[in-house]
Amino acid sequence: MEWLNYHHLLYFWTVAKEGSIAKASKTLRLAPATISGQIRMLEEALDQELFSRTGRSLVLTDTGQVVYRYAEDIFSLGRELRETLKGRPAGRPVKLRVGVADVIPKLIAHGLLQPALAMPEPVHLVVREARADQLLAELTLHELDVVITDTPVTGAARVRAFNHPLGETGITFFATPNLAKRYRNGFPKSLERAPVLLPTETSTLRRALDHFFEASGVRPQIVAEFDDSALLKVFGEHGAGLFAGPTMIEKEIGEQYGVVPIGRTDVIRERFYAVTVERKIKHPAAVAIAEAARLRNQDKRPPSE
Repeated sequence: MEWLNYHHLLYFWTVAKEGSIAKASKTLRLAPATISGQIRMLEEALDQELFSRTGRSLVLTDTGQVVYRYAEDIFSLGRELRETLKGRPAGRPVKLRVGVADVIPKLIAHGLLQPALAMPEPVHLVVREARADQLLAELTLHELDVVITDTPVTGAARVRAFNHPLGETGITFFATPNLAKRYRNGFPKSLERAPVLLPTETSTLRRALDHFFEASGVRPQIVAEFDDSALLKVFGEHGAGLFAGPTMIEKEIGEQYGVVPIGRTDVIRERFYAVTVERKIKHPAAVAIAEAARLRNQDKRPPSE
């Protein structure tokens, strides 16, 4: 073999990370048969089997594990090369490709990303919103520079990435002025049988809210559940029920949706992270985001009770 086909190597690397051809096909947006064919071509070129097939499962062979480690290093070096050269033609803005997890409130996302646009040099933001797992897959393929999420990446995610904390906040419960008159006094006991709008059960915030209700000894009446936090707030704006939002943007939520606080808690903490494939953030616009978060956290005052 004189030349290594790096497209074949990319397909192999993605399958190894995802654990199956079916999952890799979704990440790469290619048909499973195409990916299988490309991996076979790589195995033929290397004259080695890279996977052992047990039923529907694919397991790396000893050779496959060696190739996978080299692929990790190769694509990591490619990332560093792109970071060094990216967006630097004279007079052109620096491009920052950001993935925002769909559970992040829009006002929070805006506040976290705004420092990138405040840089002295021009910045071109490209923002994509999707599920965190989809965005992390794109991050590892170097299609994104950073992912903003409310859940840190762990080893279980099978993604080589690093978490950079951006901040945290308590939770405020909101209602229209009419509903607030009925449910403000005696919070949180006042939430018993109160109409509430909640995130769906898959979200980190929903699990925290369920624990809070249980610990407070209350059982609210769930009126509706939403994947989209912005849509949830629109229903809250029109009086469908009470809802929870980050205390750090309490004023902005009140102004945008015409609602008022009925109670706050620090028992629930929402945390936000920038996830990158680098241990140390290098992209200048991402550095600006992280540095602004660091300064904001230094100046943070304890939330009012």
